[in-house]
Amino acid sequence: MSKPVILLGGGGHARVLLDMLRRLEIEILGMADPHRLPGSEHFGVKILGGDTDVRAYAAGGVELVNGIGSLPRDAGLRGNLYEQFVKQGYVFQTLVDPRAFTAGGVQLAQGVQVMAGAIIQAGTKIAENCIVNSGAIVEHDCRIGRDVHIAPGAVLSGGVELGNNVHIGTGATIIQGLRIGSGSVVGAGSVVTRDIGCKQIVYPPRSHIQDL
Repeated sequence: MSKPVILLGGGGHARVLLDMLRRLEIEILGMADPHRLPGSEHFGVKILGGDTDVRAYAAGGVELVNGIGSLPRDAGLRGNLYEQFVKQGYVFQTLVDPRAFTAGGVQLAQGVQVMAGAIIQAGTKIAENCIVNSGAIVEHDCRIGRDVHIAPGAVLSGGVELGNNVHIGTGATIIQGLRIGSGSVVGAGSVVTRDIGCKQIVYPPRSHIQDL
């Protein structure tokens, strides 16, 4: 049985997660959002205070949900929040929307979020604190590093490897067997047909590359 959860953040991604948590019938203790008044409600959920107020709840009695979205311009924010609380002994829930598909043998690490309509095929391994967003497709035997965001409608063909802190933009396509290095960004609508190094940005129409 799931422990009650505290949702970190109160923006658009958090709102989508609230809907998922309700569909999964997981108890929500409240939301931590430093930009809102403690005791008020947001999306029908009580505001507990900021991130520091989460410590009033013992790590063994609750689990956390990372409601911070992931955009290239905010690189590190989501991952830093995750790391901060893990070091304090908290556990992040791994969430799969009931409208997503994950094949047998798929491995999802702590804090992974698989959103509605996503498809993850056999043999894929996804490391901590990743988002596989709405309608994304991750084909067989992919290897996904930690703190990765695969945006809505993106497609990873079979055997793709993503390093840590990679952002795959909306509707991007990664051809089979390629590797994207850590810290790189694949822009929305890009078609990647060759390996990409670390900390590079790829933009349409076809794999134009520059350093970040």
